[in-house]
Amino acid sequence: MTTLIEPRTARLQLRQWQQQDREAFAAMTADPEVMRYFPAPLTRAQSDAMADRCEALMAERGWGVWAVERLEDQQFIGIVGLHVPQAELPFSPCVEIMWRLARHAWHQGLATEAARAALAVGFDHVKLADIVAFTTTSNLPSQALMQRLGMERDLAGDFAHPALPEGHPLQAHVLYRLSAAKFAAT
Repeated sequence: MTTLIEPRTARLQLRQWQQQDREAFAAMTADPEVMRYFPAPLTRAQSDAMADRCEALMAERGWGVWAVERLEDQQFIGIVGLHVPQAELPFSPCVEIMWRLARHAWHQGLATEAARAALAVGFDHVKLADIVAFTTTSNLPSQALMQRLGMERDLAGDFAHPALPEGHPLQAHVLYRLSAAKFAAT
């Protein structure tokens, strides 16, 4: 039996998925503003399938893409976590840090707080040497978060995402990295 790692911060609980998260997650992934840097909003079936994968991988590994709950009201506010990308990327194999929060949770420092907790799991418990993050070139808010986390742009690693067709406006991606040594020094 794998032990679940469920980090807690001053304001947040990163935890295994619960059935009641599905409704809020579906609403979040159907929001065009939340999904503007992704190819399209998700249908309810796509959202549920993603939640099922996240839950199963978390149960298998003990870590992964957590449901994020605000402690003050136990409200699901989004997802943050560590993920092994399925797409064959130029820098695979790798573990990426990723996040997606509902609009009501934006601009409060919650993504940064949750992402720092996820990085700590990746480096302190999973013992990863480095963690990457990537996004489309136009996603400046996520790039700013990557920089706040101490990640550095890997210019040689920028790439055209293979899951998107040639010429798609979101195909060009930037790559950021953070090493365990740099994380430990912060």
